[in-house]
Amino acid sequence: MVTKKKSWVEKLSDNKGLPKVEEMTERMSMRWGAGTVVIPAPKEVDELMKQVPKGRLITINSIREALAKKHGATIGCPFTTGIFAWIAANAAEELREKGETEITPYWRTLKAGGKINEKYPGGVEAQMKLLEGEGHRVLRRGREFIVDQYEKSLMAV
Repeated sequence: MVTKKKSWVEKLSDNKGLPKVEEMTERMSMRWGAGTVVIPAPKEVDELMKQVPKGRLITINSIREALAKKHGATIGCPFTTGIFAWIAANAAEELREKGETEITPYWRTLKAGGKINEKYPGGVEAQMKLLEGEGHRVLRRGREFIVDQYEKSLMAV
């Protein structure tokens, strides 16, 4: 039997029983400290990404902090939050390809330090074009691409 591969939009909608708050594992505690971690639902990450208006930016770490606060956890899971942001970005492009104009502005979600996420659709080049179209300047630092003075454009969540 051949199973149909899920679309990005379907992956974004599949909450797999999430969100849930758990005690951090010993391994996680070594890096993040003791306490609890919220494993968000993909849609929660997408909703926060959708709130970023043109000209503003957010980081994955800010999204994690907002999710932790929402669920009363010590931290937001760094692994799943990043994966779900990637799924949200791909779902947005999938919708754009179908003619949708109101999509999640994933290019406004940066990695720590203002770095562009090279794994988002179209890679660095596509995101640079979108960000520069919104008035941001992107600089190359070695192999990384960073939004210049990104801190001035960060949105509080």
